[in-house]
Amino acid sequence: LLPEDAEFLPTGESPLKYHEEFLHTTCPKCGGPATRETDTMDTFVCSSWYQYAYLSPYYKEGEPVGPDDTPFDPEEGKYWLPVDVYTGGIEHATMHLIYTRFFTKAMRDMGLVDFDEPMLKLRNQGVILGEDGEKMSKSRGNVIAPDDLVERYGADTVRGYLMFGWRWELGGPWDPHGIEGVHRWINRVWNLVLAPREPTDRQEGEPTEKEVAALRRATHKTIKRVTDDMEEFAFNTVIAALMEFTNTLQKAKETPVYGTEAWEEGVETLLLLLAPCCPHIAEELWARTGRPYSIHQQRWPEYNPDLIVEETITLVVQVNGKVRARVEVPADITEEAAREAALAESNVQRHIAGKEIRKIVYVPGRLVNIVVG
Repeated sequence: LLPEDAEFLPTGESPLKYHEEFLHTTCPKCGGPATRETDTMDTFVCSSWYQYAYLSPYYKEGEPVGPDDTPFDPEEGKYWLPVDVYTGGIEHATMHLIYTRFFTKAMRDMGLVDFDEPMLKLRNQGVILGEDGEKMSKSRGNVIAPDDLVERYGADTVRGYLMFGWRWELGGPWDPHGIEGVHRWINRVWNLVLAPREPTDRQEGEPTEKEVAALRRATHKTIKRVTDDMEEFAFNTVIAALMEFTNTLQKAKETPVYGTEAWEEGVETLLLLLAPCCPHIAEELWARTGRPYSIHQQRWPEYNPDLIVEETITLVVQVNGKVRARVEVPADITEEAAREAALAESNVQRHIAGKEIRKIVYVPGRLVNIVVG
């Protein structure tokens, strides 16, 4: 049996190694002196309950352990547990995750926790393969060294491409051309925020209400899209949304909207949404534009649902299934008004002239299909 008086000291080694009575014994076969194995603690024991130990690592440090003491601060446990989202490789499903569930259920039976499962949501990440589609290994010669990429492109580019290149849960083969695209985008963000704009005729005058509303709508739609996709670990579409918003801001920069409150809101939002993905450039641009330290201490932006409502929509007009026109109409247009708008289009009239209209199919907010014969 293991001794009950072993001293648990922060030596980095098993406490049994320093317990002389346990360590030195007599061989049961030959009767000679023997040394017992001291590495008896499976590594999975620690990883099975580390989320509880992390809550309060210095809880009652230096105090004698009483019979009713718990291994963590119960108040911290009430606030933080169970774990909201847990990520890891699928290979843990048959070992580590079984053990941590066992520990949690045992702790539940002991009255230490009041829940049955250690995590509310589990997400398994995919694997990034070599360019040849095979798992990276030195023997295959297809290993991509991240340090070399960081030195060449910067950490933000590498991080951004790892988020953008694949669906997080699937992974896939490395594409050397993909990282170039992310690098160009980050450079565009830098120039968008800091570089002076080139003078054009489109910059004259005051911005129209429509221009301002369009930019604010794009800003708040991007907040919603990025926030929703972050929650679902859809990091590739997070980057795609930020790229799209960068293009929107670049176009707005060449109009009278530049410099307005709507413009400043858009730039600030872009940087805040960029911060988890490309933290270094986001922090640098945040500081260079005179904003308070640090971007990583700011509140996450929230979208205004009233601002993302489209005032107008584009209806596709088809004749016998073929697109003949696109018409911009109020977002709340009725079916009757949508039909009238579709029939009033000159190109539509040319394709239905002299023919019997047999049916008009209306898909709200999307299209009008006129069936003629």
